[in-house]
Amino acid sequence: MYVIGERINGMFTDIGNAIAAKDKKPVQAMAEKQLAAGASALDINVGTRVPKADRAAVMQWLVETVREVTNKPLCVDTPALETMRVGVAAAAKGGLPVVINSTIGQQDKLEAFMALAHEFDASIIGLSIDEKGVAATCEEKLEIAMRTIAAAMEAGVDVEKVYLDPIVLPVNVNQTAPGIVLETIRQIKMLSDPAPHVVVGLSNLGQGALEKHLINRTFLVMAIGAGMDASIHDPLDEELTNAMVTAELLLNKSIYSDSYLKAYRQG
Repeated sequence: MYVIGERINGMFTDIGNAIAAKDKKPVQAMAEKQLAAGASALDINVGTRVPKADRAAVMQWLVETVREVTNKPLCVDTPALETMRVGVAAAAKGGLPVVINSTIGQQDKLEAFMALAHEFDASIIGLSIDEKGVAATCEEKLEIAMRTIAAAMEAGVDVEKVYLDPIVLPVNVNQTAPGIVLETIRQIKMLSDPAPHVVVGLSNLGQGALEKHLINRTFLVMAIGAGMDASIHDPLDEELTNAMVTAELLLNKSIYSDSYLKAYRQG
């Protein structure tokens, strides 16, 4: 499972305060904690407290701050193309790996963000959203997914660098959405050979729910069984990580030992 750690985000109070104070230490400490907990990549999001006019400069500062402590992939998270370009350029400096998070399925957005992915040899996340909003049905999500893959191929982006996000909505808002997403995951894995990756922003699912940790944990296991191979979540959630690692073990994606949980964290 390709885990993108979600915690370097200005929406979290500790990171938001660090951004405001230009204090590198809390940001770098959070980066190191997530990587030690098994994160494969780190999401970098300036949040909404930063004025729009300042977000590109703040994104560059945030990316460069994290780059001081890791060469692991950084997932630059912004809908703004110019802020994305600044962040990706900083993250990819020296040929280091970077993920664009994200593009929507609107054609002009797809073309612009795919061109950026090709320019920097970046991976890219494509959301099941277009000018009409979030796709509600499996068929609508798949149509945007196919449009995204076509745009990647047209731009010269390898399909293996594409991560499709079918968008999981909060279950307390739409209880039918998780089942639709699970079916979409199964169908996405049959769209091409090699198949594109599938990712979700897991924390959206349990947002506002009393049992959000249990809800997220259960869905993650179900989504892995459906074929999902990447997730944006908090790797510091130990029970969530244990469930994820155990699901992959039971699907024969890792080798059993009595210390398999310890081995994951040391690996």
